[in-house]
Amino acid sequence: MNTPVTSVLLVLVASFIGSFGAVFLKSGSAHLRSTSILTLLLNWRLGLGVFFFVFSSIFFIVAIRQGELSVLYPMVSLSYVWTTLWSRLFFGEPLTREKFAGLAMILVGIFCLGLGTASH
Repeated sequence: MNTPVTSVLLVLVASFIGSFGAVFLKSGSAHLRSTSILTLLLNWRLGLGVFFFVFSSIFFIVAIRQGELSVLYPMVSLSYVWTTLWSRLFFGEPLTREKFAGLAMILVGIFCLGLGTASH
């Protein structure tokens, strides 16, 4: 089974959208005064974070219908790349040498998976 380009693109979109879920969960958690269920439910930032995660899952579900799960699922780790960029942009978190090394390993791993499917 080959993985269509459309499935790869859908997973890329899913990872991009899902990365905003983490951003809004972080933002929402910073505005918590307590952890009661009502407080959590009324926090719109947390709700938006959950929405982005669920919405990104729709793209992922559509993608895996036609593609190889062993190729597409690891591509979800691209959300870590996006999230690292958003963390710097929105929260001022530092981009360290170690973080760059980790992101590079993610990208190399995804590239290797792509090469593995190209040889079929």
